[in-house]
Amino acid sequence: MLILSMLNWGAFLLYVLATFAAGHYLFTKDLRASRIMLTLLGIGLFLHLGATMARVAIFWSFPENRFFLPVSSFHGALSYMSLALAAAFFVIEGQARLGILGALILPWAAASLGAAVLFARPDLVPLAPKLRSYWLNIHPMLLMTAYAGFANAFGVAVALLIQERQIKSRKPTELCYRLPSLDELDALNGRVISAAFPILVAGLLMGSMWSHSAVGRFWVAGGKECLSMTTAVIYAAFLWLRYGMGRRGRTTVYVSLLGFAFILLTFFGPELLSGGHRYMAGGK
Repeated sequence: MLILSMLNWGAFLLYVLATFAAGHYLFTKDLRASRIMLTLLGIGLFLHLGATMARVAIFWSFPENRFFLPVSSFHGALSYMSLALAAAFFVIEGQARLGILGALILPWAAASLGAAVLFARPDLVPLAPKLRSYWLNIHPMLLMTAYAGFANAFGVAVALLIQERQIKSRKPTELCYRLPSLDELDALNGRVISAAFPILVAGLLMGSMWSHSAVGRFWVAGGKECLSMTTAVIYAAFLWLRYGMGRRGRTTVYVSLLGFAFILLTFFGPELLSGGHRYMAGGK
């Protein structure tokens, strides 16, 4: 557990440093800061992946947990969310080179892992019998992967709004010339959401099948289920507006931002409030 803790803390500190490097780039436009950000993030991802593998090994030391992934606790969910978010950003930033995106996305990755190591219980215990299902390796993993993609789309959407404001300003700053064009940002926002949406839908379908196998019903009208379905409807509306009606600009951007707000409600709401479907209910 000591090695696991050290790896998690190391990854968290590197994510924080990468966030500061991204902020430095935002205010100074120093390209070296952008390269430092990606380097720190890459090392942090390596440590975080090592921590995840170590956590799986410890989790599997309980015979009843063998071959299941440790995402049933809030600590495990937050850690995986941070890992998926940082990895998705690393790929998108490595290709698009937006620079500013790091200042908008990395704080979420650092905050998620920080919340896991500082506030969530890291205990690894035998799974409750109701959670010993192969759906545990599919349903939450798909949803959190989709959430990570939408978080990156959130950063792109904010960058688009900033660029639009810069262009309309009488005195645009140097940032205007470093950001991609509005068309490029709009296209990237659409591509990221288009890639994440099928993963979200698949995750919801897998959850329905898990519910049917567990309680005999495909739909349990709990708070998390309703929030998840609302999130899917919002992003479906974005895709319909963007590709079905050809709408661009603020309307579609605001719809995507609303979708991300519902993701935050979906992920944190049931944990902060009492009721079912909480991650803390993962142990015996």
